[in-house]
Amino acid sequence: MIATNFVVIGVGNEYRRDDGVGPAAAREVGRSRPGWRVLISDGEPTAMLDAWAGTRLAVVVDATVGTGPPGAIRRHEIGEASLARRSRHAGSHSLGPAEAWALSRILGVDPGRVVVYTLEVTEVGYGVGLTPATAAALPAVVRAVIDECER
Repeated sequence: MIATNFVVIGVGNEYRRDDGVGPAAAREVGRSRPGWRVLISDGEPTAMLDAWAGTRLAVVVDATVGTGPPGAIRRHEIGEASLARRSRHAGSHSLGPAEAWALSRILGVDPGRVVVYTLEVTEVGYGVGLTPATAAALPAVVRAVIDECER
């Protein structure tokens, strides 16, 4: 698979405990798949647009709070329906991948597909490092992202 056909974007704030799961997952993907295009983002929509412009697939990893049991991993494919049922994100970013995708469509730089993996977390207060429950779920979300890109 050609690495430039897709991008993995880890979204989050590593200084807000479990909100750093997106960047942690992206780093693990990069370690296990050297040469893949892997980026860390604070979730700022225009940065995501720049990152995924011209790709066939963008895979985003982010934390979520209050949508299920801790450690639950969910896969969302972004599309029109995503805007209507936008999930709540844990970090300080107020606009998520669905809004970035909508903007990228308007600007004509949308990727072929955007898939978002969210990991349910519990602690997003100030601090560095993932809680044990989130750290334990990290390998599963990394595996899911790798599988998505290798399809």
